[in-house]
Amino acid sequence: MRGVWRRLAAGLFLLAAAACPLLAGAHEFKLDAVINAFVKIESGRAELVVRAPLYLFKSARFPVAGVEVDVNQSAPAIERAVAAIRKDITLYENDRPLTAGAATARLALPSDRSFESYEQAVLHIAEPIAPDTHIFIDQGYVDARISYAIGAVDSEFSLRTTAGPELGDALKVAVRYLPAKGDDRAMVITSRSGPVALNPTWARAASGFVRLGMEHIVTGYDHLLFLLCLVVPLRGWRRVVSVVTIFTLAHSLTLLGSAFHLAPSGSWFPPFVETAIAASIVYMALENIVGVELERRLLVTGLFGLVHGFGFSYGLSENLQFAGNHLLVSLFAFNVGIEIGQLLVLALMLPALAALRHSLLRGRVGMIVLSALIAHTGWHWMSDRAEALWRAPWPIPGTADVAVLAVWLGVIVLAAGALRHVAKLPALAGWSSTAAPSAMPVEGRVQP
Repeated sequence: MRGVWRRLAAGLFLLAAAACPLLAGAHEFKLDAVINAFVKIESGRAELVVRAPLYLFKSARFPVAGVEVDVNQSAPAIERAVAAIRKDITLYENDRPLTAGAATARLALPSDRSFESYEQAVLHIAEPIAPDTHIFIDQGYVDARISYAIGAVDSEFSLRTTAGPELGDALKVAVRYLPAKGDDRAMVITSRSGPVALNPTWARAASGFVRLGMEHIVTGYDHLLFLLCLVVPLRGWRRVVSVVTIFTLAHSLTLLGSAFHLAPSGSWFPPFVETAIAASIVYMALENIVGVELERRLLVTGLFGLVHGFGFSYGLSENLQFAGNHLLVSLFAFNVGIEIGQLLVLALMLPALAALRHSLLRGRVGMIVLSALIAHTGWHWMSDRAEALWRAPWPIPGTADVAVLAVWLGVIVLAAGALRHVAKLPALAGWSSTAAPSAMPVEGRVQP
């Protein structure tokens, strides 16, 4: 029986070894693994210059002598490593994969700093490594330069990495794009990023950020729960449109402001925003239970919408590196994507809510039960996030922070005045009287 278990263990080991890709060694993978790369566009050709940690090339089987890599016998292993780079990093021209041409490569010490610029990296790769160089196992780099024939320098170029797909976002490729004309730009991609345009057209940037905005709102469960809180007491499309529009305008304002760095900085601010978003859910749910007043509901929706906009901005800031030269287009497209996703969610949410009102959650009692469940969920989120906020270091406000705070306080005052005016529009008259079928308006408040 013991022999059977040994054979089974050996078989599983061989199977796992055969399944490992050439550019991965998960058991020795480091959390800070980064592949550095340059993409240089020149007349008639593109140059890909790559530096990858040596420990990623387990299947290249570098020869060792004791605890060091046998540098003098490493030429075949370097060729296998270059083949792995060609396979796992693909360069595209107008969505057409380019064929890798001539390549040169060498090993490098961990202390080498030649990849601080493209020119230094190219000169470094062209030089042969000294025969007496001592590189400990898994401690150095594989540096490679690969050429590609291109059709035109003004084409749209993209890059994709499939290195270590089982590692997800833990293995990053930090690439700097050097166009033939214009400014260079840097970005970080992973195997989950897919083909990433290095110099996207405005149409490609717009479509990508619309999709990103839709994904962000659909997967943002706290935003969706807040949206549900907004529409629970409402009857009729006019009431829904008025409140959702206020929420949209408010979060669009802070989303755009954050993209232009008009937001507080520091590690304390993200957990503060997340805590405030959870608090907005609890407040709105409790207001639904106590009673809804038109002017207050519009005002609070606008104020909390500003907070949610900061939350949306975190999903945007991580991806602005993919906007290329189309920052404004990408910002607008991201916001459009959020609104499209919001409308799709409402298209599903409102019929489901109407069905609940006519079956399980009838009248005001049903609204109270649903709002209480939402408040319970929001309270747990707020408690967990408040704990993270309490541990965050609070900064000493500087001149810039005071200036940003003054700007947003001015925005809040102006928005509050505008919302008070909107609440008095004749088109919204009787808004609060529709919170329940049997409700009667008493000074704009819904009473049970």
